[in-house]
Amino acid sequence: MEEINNKADLHGNALRLLAIRTPGSMKSTFSGKSSPRNSAPYRRLHTNRTPRKDSKAYSGKFNYIRGNRVVLWLLLITLWAYIGFHVQSKWAHGDHRKAELIGYKSKAGSADKMESTVTAENFNNSSGENLVVLEGKNLTSKKLGHTLVKKLKEVSSKQNTTKKSNRRRMVRRLRKLGGKPKGAVVEDRTGALEEGLIPRKNTSYGMIVGPFGKTEDRILGWSADKRRGTCDRKGEFARFVWSRSFVLIFHELSMTGAPLSMMELATELLSCGGTVSAVVLSMKGGLITELDRRGIRVLKDRAQFSFRTAMKANLIIAGSAVCSSWIDQYLAHFPAGSSKIIWWIMENRRGYFDRSKDMLSRVKMLAFLSESQSKQWLTWCEEEHIHLTTQPMIVPLSLNDELAFVAGVPCSLNTPAFSMESMLEKRNTLRAAVRKEMGLGDNDMLVMSLSSINPTKGQRLFLESALLVAEHNVSLEVFEKKRSFAENFPVVTHQNKTIITVELNSSSISQLIKQDNVQQANTTSAASKKRRRKRTKLANILSSGNHTSNSLTRGDQRKLRNLLSDSKGQEEQHLKVLIGSLGSKSNKVLYVKSMLRLLSQHSNLSKLVLWTPATTRVASLYAAADVYVINAQGLGETFGRVTIEAMAFGLPVLGTDAGGTQEIVEHKVTGLLHPVGWQGIQVLGQNIQYLLSNPSARNKMGMLGRKKVQEKYLKNHMYNRFAKVLAKCTKIK
Repeated sequence: MEEINNKADLHGNALRLLAIRTPGSMKSTFSGKSSPRNSAPYRRLHTNRTPRKDSKAYSGKFNYIRGNRVVLWLLLITLWAYIGFHVQSKWAHGDHRKAELIGYKSKAGSADKMESTVTAENFNNSSGENLVVLEGKNLTSKKLGHTLVKKLKEVSSKQNTTKKSNRRRMVRRLRKLGGKPKGAVVEDRTGALEEGLIPRKNTSYGMIVGPFGKTEDRILGWSADKRRGTCDRKGEFARFVWSRSFVLIFHELSMTGAPLSMMELATELLSCGGTVSAVVLSMKGGLITELDRRGIRVLKDRAQFSFRTAMKANLIIAGSAVCSSWIDQYLAHFPAGSSKIIWWIMENRRGYFDRSKDMLSRVKMLAFLSESQSKQWLTWCEEEHIHLTTQPMIVPLSLNDELAFVAGVPCSLNTPAFSMESMLEKRNTLRAAVRKEMGLGDNDMLVMSLSSINPTKGQRLFLESALLVAEHNVSLEVFEKKRSFAENFPVVTHQNKTIITVELNSSSISQLIKQDNVQQANTTSAASKKRRRKRTKLANILSSGNHTSNSLTRGDQRKLRNLLSDSKGQEEQHLKVLIGSLGSKSNKVLYVKSMLRLLSQHSNLSKLVLWTPATTRVASLYAAADVYVINAQGLGETFGRVTIEAMAFGLPVLGTDAGGTQEIVEHKVTGLLHPVGWQGIQVLGQNIQYLLSNPSARNKMGMLGRKKVQEKYLKNHMYNRFAKVLAKCTKIK
């Protein structure tokens, strides 16, 4: 019995021990091995406390991340990107002022700190309660608290103080120019006008008009933002461009000839299926937004990254002689890259040749804009003993699709709804609207010159010629034999005034009436239409028989006197001058000051001059003008694309007898030429006076110029020549 009881006690104790032990301790108990007393498993087994969970259960996730380097790096990159985006957004919404970022400290007090992190604007809601926009959330001033509202008021007061100090600076600058502070225009160091500070009227410049972009969109019913020109897919240019990559080198982004031409080339390359990357050597100018609108990718780095991009491209096209520095650095990194560089040089001065002469023989192909420019550069190369790898090619500029469309010239933008005939009607409507905004009448002849204001463009000499016309110091004896009505209306010069003697006979009167009707055909006013009907009726009466002044009745004589008085009023047109482009980064401040000084000395001249800011919306200006002047000095314009733009709108061109202008303008056919320099002032004044006195000659020259543009200077003409350049520099697969 005792043996049975002992077995029962042993079995009970064993069950109690098994009940106390955890399931995890079964292995150590029945494995046949004993654990040391000081070991962790022994202490866990013989303790009465609830065992703690293993720390590895908590740190398992962290150990996985720490062990997986890919996940760790992805988390670090995400964190770094978030921090960078957060800091950048703080700076961007801080009114572009210096915030307290890493390595920078704001010099202002707490108001500036508040302004760098908080963007606040005050609005009045329908209930009259003052709302504050804080970081994209609309909150009432009551909810913001008195402290925050007080800080926001400090920020706004500091902004007002800054504006007042800027205004005082503007007044001090203007007083140095000799003007009055009221309504002044401020010039910065580059000669540009501060954006948003250009009043319509001021004492320094006089009347400032334009730009007329909204008027264009309203009347034309079309905008360049909505639709662009298309590429001729069947042409040779598209065949060379398709699926190839190009790098275009811009020397700057001003609204002048070379950057605009390169921008349009990049647009055409994209339209024809190519890939374009732009390298900008100087961000001077305002074309960066236009490049972004057209989808042209601009490389931020113009060094190593641009070199690597150029190495991968099929062709590199540099658009100015100033690009020689970039070409030199690129060839130093990649000497074999010279075989795919096309250098389209658009300057024609010796200084540009001297800075680029070392690179001329190291590129694949040189391209020039005109024959005169090519001859001049080849002469300089012979003087410097420079041997070119290939013969240079001529690629003149063309009229872009946007201007051709408004001018009523055939282009890729024409559709059945926007035919050439309908665009001509809209252009006449645009002309009337813009001239009305300018304050011009039917008897005003607007002579325009659009370019950067500097000595090479000769705007001051142009004003000297306009002064001669305004003061009646121009003689028209040179043009006596060139007048279309000289036989019936001989010209007599007396005391610096032009007098037209009229023989009263029916044939001369009828001819006068017909010519005057042609001149007034484009006018739309009711008075002009009534005057044309009266003259046509009188011409029919006089054409029924040969009458002299003695055989006319008293009523006919009275009608004849009224007719001649009306004709005289129409012939005595008034001169108006429009000069641009204010705000261009290429303007020279001292030269602008000399022009303003000339205007201040002659009040009769300052009344004639209008100014317009720099803009790419120039179609309305061409439509409103009557004559265009390109008074380039020195060697003349390299090409002068404004010349063909003006001719496309039917304007006669008065240009210097030099450079590319003499190749485009045919003297006495599409315009009139005059010498460069001071000796050209008198001749230019005579040319202006001649066109002022002969509207019919203006119209005829304008029609012939428009015809020449359609024959030689459309977009397809330019890109057909460019295709020949690409054919020599690329390999067709």
